[in-house]
Amino acid sequence: MRHPQEPPSGIHPLLAGRFSPYRFDPSAVVDDHTLGLLLEAARWAPSAGNSQPWGFFTGRPGEPEHDRVLPHLAPSSARWATDAGLLVVTLTRRHVDDTQLLYSEFADYDLGQAIAHLTVQAQAMGLAAHQFRAFDLEGLTKELAPNPGWVIVSMVAVGKAADGPPEGRARHSVAHLRSAPWSPAE
Repeated sequence: MRHPQEPPSGIHPLLAGRFSPYRFDPSAVVDDHTLGLLLEAARWAPSAGNSQPWGFFTGRPGEPEHDRVLPHLAPSSARWATDAGLLVVTLTRRHVDDTQLLYSEFADYDLGQAIAHLTVQAQAMGLAAHQFRAFDLEGLTKELAPNPGWVIVSMVAVGKAADGPPEGRARHSVAHLRSAPWSPAE
């Protein structure tokens, strides 16, 4: 069962303070320097065999890239993601070119590592990141037309949170994390 709890002391403040906002300050800008640092953090993430099978399509309000992404947001995410200072479409390289040969069987996992690094970097810079999948995957794939072997996985909205973190955060217990894969379904 999930229940609100405070992180124990000893957890790094960047991790303990991280949350996914549902409101962003539309006046807060993600400048070129900040964007560069976020992408650098992702670039330095570990990956299987140093394959680095991730890629990003970024767009900020007022940029043509942003305008290409917006029509593909689901209404549930468009309500808050459009106000973020940066939208990031995340891609992974699953296959070698247009074959079914796996580029890396760990590609999705490695992309997750890169996004985690980007998220912590954002937090360190006073920004917040909200990862999401509420968008038209087929439509966005047609719009962006990634190279063969590459697939869109998710999106991340980054910006200045308009509100603070919610009171308490619902998290499974450590005991649950250790037992869930072997326990009867809840």
